[in-house]
Amino acid sequence: MAELSQPTQKLISRYQAWYQSLQPKEGETTIHVDEIASAVAAFYEKIREVVEWREEHLMRRAAIERILKRRLLLFKNGEPLAEPFVLELVRGGHFPNDRIPESKIGEVQKLIDKYIFIMANASVPPREKAKIQLYDWILGIAACEVEETLCPSQRENALIEYMMELMMEGIKVREGVFIVGGLNEEEKNSQIFIAIQRALFKLDPPIITYNLLKRRYPQWRDFTKDNLQLQEIVKNIYSIWDSLAKNLKHPLAERFYKICERYDTPYLLIGDIATANPDNFSEFAEDPVQLEAAMKDAYIIRLGKLKGKMSRAAFYGTLSVFLSKVLIALAAEIPFDKYITHEFNMTALGISVAVPPLLMLLLVTSIKTSSEENFQKVMLEVMRVTYATDKRNVHELTSPKKKGVIMSTVIYAMYLSSFMLSFGSLYLILTSLNFSTLSSIVFLLFVSLITFGGTKIRQRGAELLIGEQKQGFLYSLFDFFTLPLIEVGRWLSHQVARYNILVMLLNFLIEIPFQIFVEFLEHWRSFLKEKKEGVH
Repeated sequence: MAELSQPTQKLISRYQAWYQSLQPKEGETTIHVDEIASAVAAFYEKIREVVEWREEHLMRRAAIERILKRRLLLFKNGEPLAEPFVLELVRGGHFPNDRIPESKIGEVQKLIDKYIFIMANASVPPREKAKIQLYDWILGIAACEVEETLCPSQRENALIEYMMELMMEGIKVREGVFIVGGLNEEEKNSQIFIAIQRALFKLDPPIITYNLLKRRYPQWRDFTKDNLQLQEIVKNIYSIWDSLAKNLKHPLAERFYKICERYDTPYLLIGDIATANPDNFSEFAEDPVQLEAAMKDAYIIRLGKLKGKMSRAAFYGTLSVFLSKVLIALAAEIPFDKYITHEFNMTALGISVAVPPLLMLLLVTSIKTSSEENFQKVMLEVMRVTYATDKRNVHELTSPKKKGVIMSTVIYAMYLSSFMLSFGSLYLILTSLNFSTLSSIVFLLFVSLITFGGTKIRQRGAELLIGEQKQGFLYSLFDFFTLPLIEVGRWLSHQVARYNILVMLLNFLIEIPFQIFVEFLEHWRSFLKEKKEGVH
């Protein structure tokens, strides 16, 4: 029988502890919300998900942050905030009904008090904009802690630590890698920690920052507002915020991420197998034949889920683009062309409405998710990771080749020319098809957003591919023309996220009265139930 590696044995014990934590405790009272009120609230949250779309696993944390901000805005000092806050989260379907212990409400109240104390006593920067950004950052961290309190991420943390332990040995930084001040061991490990979270679970900056904060201050979750260490942290909160932000924007962050992204598949599959078999994983993992069979099943299941995600992304992405383009055409393009420029062209309108969704469909449906060769590579890497062996892959992080002034000038000139060629050629094509100036601009912006969105979805589609993927001449030529579109699309997507008018309207005009109505509905049904039970 093969000997399991020490990290694998630790992972098994952590998964067993996670599985035991899921078992309900006898006599424990859990949080209950009314089913009818919950159905109404959950329907609203589904609408929010469509309007404010994010990765599925990030939606809950985003909802917690949004609801927490609203509750704090309406909060009166001395009024308990946790109970209505947690009830709203359960009512909205973000956490299961009748599963969370009532004792968690007290824990949530303590952590909310902690973050209120931090915001009230933080040494804030002089600029008003920076002050708002700092408070948003603190509330983002608070939302992460609320989520972890109500639904501990033991399993995910165990897998992160597992990959972390092996990657710290497997990633070597070549001497001479240029970075101001050098790269010490702690900095290297922090970058590996960040890269693993991005690669394994596609976590976003607030969650990664929260995990970095816990790494820096192991007692963070136990801090209360009376804790002397927390009071010292509050005095330096701005510099802590700045240093953690620099960690996320480290010059070598993308290079660490690329290595972890290329080799995260074995860890995902081992996590899947351990989740399905928390009690007897160690028994069959000691037999390579049984492990290989289980790994093949896990790979097929994950591949099926990935293809399902890609299909949904293709459908919803195409539908979203189509509806958005039709609305913009009706609201702006058609009136502008008909009544201002008098250049309305039905053919051009049809092309402008049809091409963007077709482009999105093409980008998403042409994704390569797996191959037989890739499966064999994954199989080999799982064996290397699981068992005690000296044959581990070493991934060397090297510095980019230094370029002289002339070479750098030529490269940037080519990059600038790619912008001019991409947008210039598209604009000329649109002009030849009798597109008006406004229609051409809207079309180019849509194509940029779609190219960026499609590229992100394609990257998710490569979740199971292991190692560096070969790219031929045609792919490089394609990059030359599409990279400008992707860059513009990325900038536009950030602006859309910041100034989403529909989200603002939902937050300020609809959400508050709607939540008041839902709470009233729950209290009314509770009142009726009590009266009915009193009839004898």
